[in-house]
Amino acid sequence: MNLLLDTHTVLWWLDRHEELSKQARAAIADAGSTVFLSAVAVWEMRIKEAVGKLVLPDRFQEVLAAQAFVDLPITIEHAHRVAELPPIHRDPFDRMLVAQAHCERFTIVTRDPEIPRYGVRTLVA
Repeated sequence: MNLLLDTHTVLWWLDRHEELSKQARAAIADAGSTVFLSAVAVWEMRIKEAVGKLVLPDRFQEVLAAQAFVDLPITIEHAHRVAELPPIHRDPFDRMLVAQAHCERFTIVTRDPEIPRYGVRTLVA
């Protein structure tokens, strides 16, 4: 299964947070899954860190690099797809994750109740 992690899911995974569902934890850990980390999620975390809304682990870049995540860059196709999305969500980071999931046919691992309304496959984080 090709999984795309929402920002909060990445943080919960790294923190081994109890909030992350057993289903999500198993899917992310499954050797048969390919787990993608979007540049969008890292961008959002770094912005929140810069404005004091989030504290990231020391050596965060190294912590991420040690995970078995596959980098997912933002492409021109992804950017165009955002324009086709209905105005369900106002958060630009979430809208880009949805666009990426649509384009790449990925399942988003999220707890956001608005994301399934876009018609993308989701797994409850």
